[in-house]
Amino acid sequence: MDISVVIPLYNEHESLQKLYEWIDRVMQANSLSYEVVFVDDGSTDGSWQVVEQLRASSAAVHGIRFRRNYGKSAALYCGFQAAKGDVVITMDADLQDSPDEIPELYRMIREQGYDVVSGWKQKRYDNKLTKNLPSKLFNWTARRVTGIKLHDMNCGLKAYRSEVVKNIEVFSEMHRYIPYLAKNAGFEKIGEKVVQHRKREFGSSKFGMSRFVNGYLDLLTLWFLNKFGKQPMHFFGLIGSLMFLLGFVAIVVVGAMKLHALHAGVQAMLVANNPYFHLAILMMVLGCMLFLAGFLGELIIRNSQERNNYQISDSF
Repeated sequence: MDISVVIPLYNEHESLQKLYEWIDRVMQANSLSYEVVFVDDGSTDGSWQVVEQLRASSAAVHGIRFRRNYGKSAALYCGFQAAKGDVVITMDADLQDSPDEIPELYRMIREQGYDVVSGWKQKRYDNKLTKNLPSKLFNWTARRVTGIKLHDMNCGLKAYRSEVVKNIEVFSEMHRYIPYLAKNAGFEKIGEKVVQHRKREFGSSKFGMSRFVNGYLDLLTLWFLNKFGKQPMHFFGLIGSLMFLLGFVAIVVVGAMKLHALHAGVQAMLVANNPYFHLAILMMVLGCMLFLAGFLGELIIRNSQERNNYQISDSF
């Protein structure tokens, strides 16, 4: 099979029929074999009934239904596991992503050898204040942290080689950073394509401003796990050791100053009344705690079943 189109959805019953018919027209016009995997993320508006009707009329339609709303990452993960196509296309169900982009995305994967191709909605029809400006700031930060030069990291319209989606785990709200997850798994040929962004025809957006705050926190989590996930002692141990040494040196200085004052016959405050003494003790305690955190992290990693989970591309 050429293409699997994975579509996570939540309360989008008005757009599903039109979206599937549009996808079908594009696939037929380009002689591509395909399947469409709808993942209903706990909809309450009858979206699942529409998916069932589509399945009854076409064997190319497959559906996965969650008992409750788990989020887009969970929907994509299950859709990726079910996908059987050589190339996997993801798109949103709200008709803001155009299926006309699918043939070129497929060609870039198959002919140009990309592992991932991300859409770039260069011209957007969202509210500039609440979505466009925060999105630009978010993507600027993501480029600096991940090293991936994409203009629209969070675009729902993306294409992947099948091997990519089968070798990454999308969890929590990490769907925003699938290109980064792919890069960390060893799939480094990541491209970008300008795609059409359409105005929403039905319903309203399911995401608020909180997604940008959560996005930054998730980005920091991914960065830390990628850099120190296998060697937590390299992070916590280094910082803890430095803090302990600085605290120890500070205590030595405070003690030396007290001895010097006594030797010179000058009255000086008690060491225990010196604020620098307490700051030094605090630094030494925090240093020990951070070092122990790194040590415990190493013990956990060494007993983890994932400690030798490496991505192997070829073997003989």
